[in-house]
Amino acid sequence: MKKYFLVYPRVFYPAIITIVLFITIVIVGGSAVEEFFKNIHRTVTKYTSWLFIVGVNLFVLASLWIAFGKYGRYKLGGENTKPEFSLVSWLSMLFSAGLGIGLLYYGVFEPISHYANPPMETFSESQKAIQSLTFTYLHWGVHGWAIYCVLGLALGYYTYNKKLPFSIRSIFFPLLGKKIYSIYGDMIDIIAVVATLFGVATSLGIGSTQLATGINYVFGIQAGIESQIVIIAFITLIATISVVTGLKKGILFLSQLNIILATLFLIIILFLSDTFGIIRIFIESSGMYFQRFIELSTWSSAFINPQWQNQWSIFYYAWWVAWAPFVGMFIARISKGRSLREFVFGVIAVPVFLSFFWFSTLGGSALLLEMETPGIISTDVLNDSSTAMFVFLKQFPWSIITSLMALIVVAIFFITSSDSGSLVIDSISTGGKLNPPVGQRILWAVTEGLVAIALLIGGGLSAMQAVNVSSGILFLLILFLVTYSLIRSVRRIHIEVSRKSQRVKKASTDF
Repeated sequence: MKKYFLVYPRVFYPAIITIVLFITIVIVGGSAVEEFFKNIHRTVTKYTSWLFIVGVNLFVLASLWIAFGKYGRYKLGGENTKPEFSLVSWLSMLFSAGLGIGLLYYGVFEPISHYANPPMETFSESQKAIQSLTFTYLHWGVHGWAIYCVLGLALGYYTYNKKLPFSIRSIFFPLLGKKIYSIYGDMIDIIAVVATLFGVATSLGIGSTQLATGINYVFGIQAGIESQIVIIAFITLIATISVVTGLKKGILFLSQLNIILATLFLIIILFLSDTFGIIRIFIESSGMYFQRFIELSTWSSAFINPQWQNQWSIFYYAWWVAWAPFVGMFIARISKGRSLREFVFGVIAVPVFLSFFWFSTLGGSALLLEMETPGIISTDVLNDSSTAMFVFLKQFPWSIITSLMALIVVAIFFITSSDSGSLVIDSISTGGKLNPPVGQRILWAVTEGLVAIALLIGGGLSAMQAVNVSSGILFLLILFLVTYSLIRSVRRIHIEVSRKSQRVKKASTDF
């Protein structure tokens, strides 16, 4: 039986009960529950926006301190540990898990939205276009990935260097000590399981809307709830097969396939659009982002209405933070043998560069079209954000082919998010096992799909999204503690290595 199931009862059963109860409350409560959680979300963003801004900047500084300092040379797993995956495989998996559907959903919509409703006053259309991209970069750039980096580094260190369970509770070892094995550690893991499952399930439900819209554009099939349920069921089936075959087969294969298809899609759009114009947009907008980095990072809407910032920047920060347990754990799982410096650069620099080029190509092309013919993109996109990618693709030749490619890339991004999420939940619910049993992987993969369908039918997706974002404040406070623990632990590594080298040096001198 243990071959298929190996549950950690103190986490597994309470997590299952909590999930069922919460879904029941959200669906039965309907609009009243949705409004309740939206009010919580509004309250959180209103009174704690400053704390999110301080927090994400702190995580950036902590990551850079580790990467550029004397501690960067130390490895996850010890000095002689070799990486489990090649560099390309490693980057493919962390990129697919960390970004996923967001690139396709917001690739056109967000720059167009910021162009139509600019956060800051500008003096020309070209400045407004560049500003729309720099704020998009703020939301998808260094700060978000630094959040994942801090948690991933901490968990990787405690799992591979200190031999603690591969579970969120382990990052609290410097604060709780052996109490991580008590009810305190159980509660931490239960929250992590519930948050991860709801995060993945909510994304599945919301993202199925974009897939259904795309299928309607390409094949003329009505984008109703029935088609969305079929989409979620299909995604869940493939994700289940992927997670059953394991990290080194199914998940790795799909991640690499997705990167290849996404790159091919990007190249086609680059050549169909104004190629050299896009390259100039990428250079100028990226330069403007880094030039204004401190200004954008600390912008707090101090003397203007904070509504725009709360709806966009703070929403994104809260979403990144809420997803940190899931993505941070997955990145830690695939990063054994990487040096701390390599980890930071791999988790922050590479995805940021690729994201910027992605938004420059899709968003930049859309902005060029919008500036040339006002309303050609924004009229439809601002009414229904799920149509953004397909409205954009209709403006170019081969729109059927590119739309079909977009659908495939979206679907695979969904699958990689679902299977990596299942793997993370499996590990936590088995007490921190790196390779959980097959039956349990199937259970959690199917549960994610069923929860997404239940929320879709019951009308609880909006409420659950509000819950996920509102929980960001809880995980933000946790990440402050994680960052403190990580810095202490990294300094301790240096002290231990220095003492060891001194002992070796003294022994060789005595000899």
